[in-house]
Formats: sequence, structure tokens, C-alpha cells
Amino acid sequence: MEGVTVRKESKAIICGIYAFTAVVFILVILLHEMPSPGNAPSFIGIFPKLNSIINGTCFLILVSSLIAIKNHKVKIHKNLNTLAMLLSMLFLLSYVFYHLFADDTKYGGDFSGIYYFILITHVILAGLSLPFILLAYYRGFIGDIAKHRKMVKFVYPVWLYVTFTGVLVYLLLSPYYA
Repeated sequence: MEGVTVRKESKAIICGIYAFTAVVFILVILLHEMPSPGNAPSFIGIFPKLNSIINGTCFLILVSSLIAIKNHKVKIHKNLNTLAMLLSMLFLLSYVFYHLFADDTKYGGDFSGIYYFILITHVILAGLSLPFILLAYYRGFIGDIAKHRKMVKFVYPVWLYVTFTGVLVYLLLSPYYA
């Protein structure tokens, strides 16, 4: 691309991305294995809805980002991707905070096959895609557009799926939150 400065990829940042992913993975496993302390703040019940709103907003931002880049609006595309990354970090913090105090909610509806398919694919793809989402964003950020494009062909649809199914999981579970 004309006028784009490509900065050298930092091995420290790449290692940081993988280390961050490992920490998140371990933290999520520990959160689901630890019993809740039982003294949850009174406002904790809003977090599932908040997480769903964050996921839905991220989904819309990702779609808008694709539209922006298809229309050659690179600056808007970058800004939207940065906003999606910030929202994803906010989601992660909110998710961890909620699960520090709340046990997993059990699904009690009639569509358990559909629910568990959505939940399992959501969880697996969210975990597996995290380092690739971060790498794709980083490569776009440093101006390595060739590597960025190559990665987002696979990473973007997965991130879109994860954000969309996050909303579906909430909608299916919402009648069962305590």
C-alpha cells in the first residue's frame, strides 16, 4: 500500500501476546474450578447482560470495520478495530470479575442440544482465536498489511462468530440467572 510505513515486528510483543493468552486461558480455567466466595456485590447480576451488550456492540463494530475497509476508509477501519479490541478487553475484565463471585449458570431449557453446541463452539473458538486476533491486530497496527490480510481471512469470521454466539449464549441463559 502506498504511504504505509511498515514497522519491524517485535519479538517481545509477539511473546507477550502468547504469554497473555496463556494467562487468560489459565485464569478462565481457574475461575470455573474455584467455588464462588458467596459474598458477591449486589450489582453482580448486571454483568451477564453487560457482557452480552459488549459482545453485541463488538459484533456491530467488526461488521462496520469490514464495511469501512471495503470502502477504502483505512483510518475508520483502524479506529473501529481498536475500539473492538478495547471492548474485548473490557469484556474480559467484566467476565473475570463476574466469575470471581458467581458460579456457572446451568441451562434449563428445551433446546439443550442447540445451546451446548453454541456454548462449546463459542468457548473453544474464543480460546483458540485469542492469540490470532491479537496478532492480526498487531500486524495491522504496525503496518504489515500483507500478514494482517492473510490472518484476518481466517481470524475475522471466527471473532465475528464468537461475539455473535456470546449474545446467543446470554439470550438462552438469561431466564436461568439467579
